[in-house]
Amino acid sequence: MVCCRGLSRHRKSNYLSCVQRETPAHPSLHFCTVLAVPLIRAYLRPLAFPISELPFRLVFMPTNDSSTKISPGPAEWQRRWYEIIFEAESPAGKAFDVGLLVVILVSIAVVMLESLPDLELEKMHPQLIGWLHSIEWAITLLFSVEFVMRLACVAKPSRYVWSFFGIVDLLALLPTYLGLFFRGTHVLATVRTLRLLRVFRIFKMGQHVAEANTLLSALKRAWTKITVFLSVIFCAIVILGTVMYLIERDAGSGFDSIPRSIYWAIVTMTTVGYGDIAPETLAGQTLAAMVMLFGYAIIIVPTGIFTAEVMSQGGPAGESRVCPSCSCEDHVHSAKYCGNCGAALS
Repeated sequence: MVCCRGLSRHRKSNYLSCVQRETPAHPSLHFCTVLAVPLIRAYLRPLAFPISELPFRLVFMPTNDSSTKISPGPAEWQRRWYEIIFEAESPAGKAFDVGLLVVILVSIAVVMLESLPDLELEKMHPQLIGWLHSIEWAITLLFSVEFVMRLACVAKPSRYVWSFFGIVDLLALLPTYLGLFFRGTHVLATVRTLRLLRVFRIFKMGQHVAEANTLLSALKRAWTKITVFLSVIFCAIVILGTVMYLIERDAGSGFDSIPRSIYWAIVTMTTVGYGDIAPETLAGQTLAAMVMLFGYAIIIVPTGIFTAEVMSQGGPAGESRVCPSCSCEDHVHSAKYCGNCGAALS
């Protein structure tokens, strides 16, 4: 029986008729159909927010939403594990998180050392290559056990898996295992640096988190304007690259195709200027000078848009004061104590 809650009556009838008419006979096909049902329902359900906000919704999910909040399981051991693994209030929880940060830093250092040529590693120590390989696998297995423990102690593991840190923790495991099948992919383990973002929660750096939320909110509101600006710049780069190709294609200066000319336009307009290709004709050099001046002029546009949005969020001093104990925000300017935990406000 396929559940179709959340669909309109017309969509529901069409969907059920299709499922009933084309029910797969093979068990594997039926299993695929069952997996596809939630995706189809999510696709047919209307979005409750503009599509331009999708990147921010995927990465910066609100943690205070009851539909996305991660909570411990009902058992006593689950609550005890949750307090140690997901929270940093108790000495055991803080020790766990600090130890985890140290292991992450060691893992990143190991991946960087493994990228050195084998001859250099052998000069340092004949067995260093084997040691690094063993340390990398030991850390990967440790992270795997930690990931399983996180899934075991939460009430709904899917909420953790699809959360930002859940996806980061999963991506931190995959490179080493993929290295068994694809050579060189283990170096992607440097994605574990994203796990260091937990340092803000561990050391109760609530003020830093509040300031980061301010920047993200400003970027979210300016995203539409910045998207329009980037679209105009993209069109200008394509046109300028094509014009430069028409001018310089017979001069032997390296503009032998439109994609290469567009590459030159991007490098020049962003004021990077590698110098690997340069126009030689007078018309090409004149156009290049115009592109350089245009590049300097447009730098201020996205910066100004973002700065204006950040300034628009500014309020009276102390309006966004953060409690150093529980990280609770939005205290009034005259408040001396936190309204949530009672701690003194700095």
